[in-house]
Amino acid sequence: MTNDQPPVIKFNNVSKFYAAGGTRVTALSNVNLELKVGDFVTVMGPSGGGKTTLLNCIGGLDAPDEGEIFLNNRLISRMDDRELTELRRKEIGFVFQFFNLMPTLTLWENIELPLLLSHSAKTEDRRIHTLLDYVGLSDRAHSFPAELSGGEMQRVAIARALVHQPTLILADEPTGNLDSENGAKILELLRNVSTEFQTTLAVVTHNPQIASYGNVHFEIRDGKLTRKE
Repeated sequence: MTNDQPPVIKFNNVSKFYAAGGTRVTALSNVNLELKVGDFVTVMGPSGGGKTTLLNCIGGLDAPDEGEIFLNNRLISRMDDRELTELRRKEIGFVFQFFNLMPTLTLWENIELPLLLSHSAKTEDRRIHTLLDYVGLSDRAHSFPAELSGGEMQRVAIARALVHQPTLILADEPTGNLDSENGAKILELLRNVSTEFQTTLAVVTHNPQIASYGNVHFEIRDGKLTRKE
């Protein structure tokens, strides 16, 4: 990775506000941020501090009230819903605390789903095979989510996030529903993903142990983002 590579994500003076009980609440306050190719970024902070809002703005799920957000040099903070949906389907993968797998689909079908939603031809069998093998579930391709442990379901979710070869993966408390042993395995897998796939990874969490897995660390509190050394 060279130093002159443009950032995958760039925030310029981003602020986001919400109305609550007749008052204005600041969710993000004048945030400046740059994420580079292959970064494993952790963002810690208390509940209500702005973690999820930050992640939603990175992923184009929320638009800022002030400032600009760029993904791969494209201004996404002014895109319309159609453009943002297309962007997410092609360039962003999501990993959630509660897995968000479709219970009536097999593991294979869950991983394939993003390709179908983006109208990709069903010729990606090799990629799905490779990802199932990568997350250690190649022998469970035709199992259903209810037949898996929590750690196994999260591994499927990571494979699903990778299947369309995104430049960016966003993870919201990815170990929050797992015990410590499985949580550590998922974090190690995510660290390998950021290195081996050269995918930029942003994880928000309240767990201080997660920070040790990343190479770039931030804290967010009262909407203010601070880089931690």
